[in-house]
Amino acid sequence: MRLITIDGPVAVGKSSVGLLLAETLGFQFFDTGVIYRTFTWKALNAGLSPFDTEELINLACTSAFEFVPSPGARLVVLIDGQDVSSLVSTPEVEQSVALIAKIPEVRERMVCEQRRMATGLQLVMAGRDIGTIVLPWADLKVFLQASVTERANRRYTELVERGTKVPYESVLAELQERDHNDITRAVSPLKAADDAVIINTDGLSLEEVVDTILALQRERECSH
Repeated sequence: MRLITIDGPVAVGKSSVGLLLAETLGFQFFDTGVIYRTFTWKALNAGLSPFDTEELINLACTSAFEFVPSPGARLVVLIDGQDVSSLVSTPEVEQSVALIAKIPEVRERMVCEQRRMATGLQLVMAGRDIGTIVLPWADLKVFLQASVTERANRRYTELVERGTKVPYESVLAELQERDHNDITRAVSPLKAADDAVIINTDGLSLEEVVDTILALQRERECSH
């Protein structure tokens, strides 16, 4: 087994699950949101707005992406040779990334890069369209689900632990809006692949979710 995909809505725990799973298996891990945030940072840094469609498409086509290992299992994105990991979680990037990521030509370029990166690696890749669009030939596809209130609680707790003060109601409303946008998006909408295993994570710990996926992985390995 070489490729495992983990899809699901925002704040369902894809990155935490994917990273621990990759570390356990000795695989690399990549969260595809990182490439979109990295590109969004570059676009904003170049003075572009999320509505400068033609310029954004041109920038996507002329930017060079590299994927390099970091300590642990995680792969880091370099854009034009630069590691901007510490700069891509700003409010400005967060506000613009969804608008930029839904431009079909930008998305197509990022999908090509993600596929190129997956060639030859043992990889866990997490996102919202990995099993359906990016790596439909993956060996094991997982789709994580959780209620929006459970996800809002997790995100709210995470923000509080980081020292960010935001009303719970705002966190919940943002997740509901993100879900709507992801599900109704014309290009690569959020949905489970036909052959994905759906895991409801409500009430499950991170380790319990990873153990469930490891059991599926062992089952697939034994059946081949």
